[in-house]
Amino acid sequence: NMIIYQLILSLFHNEMLMLIYFERYSGVWLIFFLLGLGTLLPWNFFITATVYFTSRLKDASLFNSSANQTEMGGDQHNILQSKFNNVMTLCAMLPLLICTCLNSFLHTLISQRLRVMGSLLIIMLVFIVTAVLVKVPLEPLPFFSITMVKIVIINSFGAILQGSLFGMAGLLPASYTTPIMSGQGLAGTFAAFAMICAIASGSELHDAAFGYFITACFVIFLSIISYIVLPKLEFFQFYQDRNKKQKPNQENSVNLMTIWLLAFSVCFTFTVTIGTFPAITADTTSTIADGGSWDLYFIPVSCFLLFNLCDWAGRSLTAICMWPQKDSVLLPLAILCRLAFVPLFMLCNVQPRLHLPVFFHHDGFFIVFMIFFAFSNGYLASLCMCYGPKNVLPHEAETAGAIMAFFLCLGLASGAALSFLFRALV
Repeated sequence: NMIIYQLILSLFHNEMLMLIYFERYSGVWLIFFLLGLGTLLPWNFFITATVYFTSRLKDASLFNSSANQTEMGGDQHNILQSKFNNVMTLCAMLPLLICTCLNSFLHTLISQRLRVMGSLLIIMLVFIVTAVLVKVPLEPLPFFSITMVKIVIINSFGAILQGSLFGMAGLLPASYTTPIMSGQGLAGTFAAFAMICAIASGSELHDAAFGYFITACFVIFLSIISYIVLPKLEFFQFYQDRNKKQKPNQENSVNLMTIWLLAFSVCFTFTVTIGTFPAITADTTSTIADGGSWDLYFIPVSCFLLFNLCDWAGRSLTAICMWPQKDSVLLPLAILCRLAFVPLFMLCNVQPRLHLPVFFHHDGFFIVFMIFFAFSNGYLASLCMCYGPKNVLPHEAETAGAIMAFFLCLGLASGAALSFLFRALV
């Protein structure tokens, strides 16, 4: 009986240790993962519903289009449909860049709780309104204007939210930036998978869009609950208190020279990625489909789903492997080598094309390029974001994390601008 009692006591003790471990380590990791997911999933779903938005611009009463249908020919587009993607990009990138920059300098003046909770609540409110408007008929011009205002709001507060999260992660050990990056990677995977499911089911556009927006609201709600729980975890509270108790002799400001290589590395990584994907990759045509169903699924699967899956795998790998080290010359060298993907994708079967020949005809080349392209983006970008805040003093880590987030967004904006040039060269 004594042996059994001791065994039970031992098992109970081990179980308590596991619960304490989860609370201190895994709990924080999971919450950061959910917050990362909540940062990008709403915007990814918003982009996925682009065909729905353009269909509303053609006719305010159009609600019966299928998700399998594509937009009408260019000569039949009105001005609002033709300019939608360009204006959307402008309304997304400018607020993203400006607000991320402001957050990196003004984060000490506004409390972390207000920045994170306020941003989440406002973004959720915007998506609730977006979901309601699916059922409300509107004329094309008011619908276009309201949509662009929502895009500005989502990306403005999304930038503040993202910068604040990376700043929070900067206060913790380097590996705690990984769950944010991994959650953001999974967001793209969910959106791509949802798009494929909508195509396969033949869902009506407004039904698919309504599902996207409601799902986004649910994920944001989970993020809000997660953030409320986060300060109650002992592990997170320890690092927050340590940061508050430090009394540096100098002002809390980061010398950019201490993180400049990592900052420009993450910027260059996303410049190459967004400059190529999806501007070039989404225009690639299958050479083996021969009019079959693969033609319909080639881009959703081989471009969007494959990219997001491999990108997510690369981001998540940094949870168990962080090589090369932050001071190694191999890291910026590997990031520089990714520039080779630009001509490789240009020489795939991108259509229409005016200048370059098609060198890689078979779909297999495109798929292999996409796997390495996406995986290297996720892994190398995640490494840079993990290492950046560890190149400064502990009390400067939050500012460094916010600065790294700014350079990440700068890379997105630079890539979006260069994508027009890259596509024109094909």
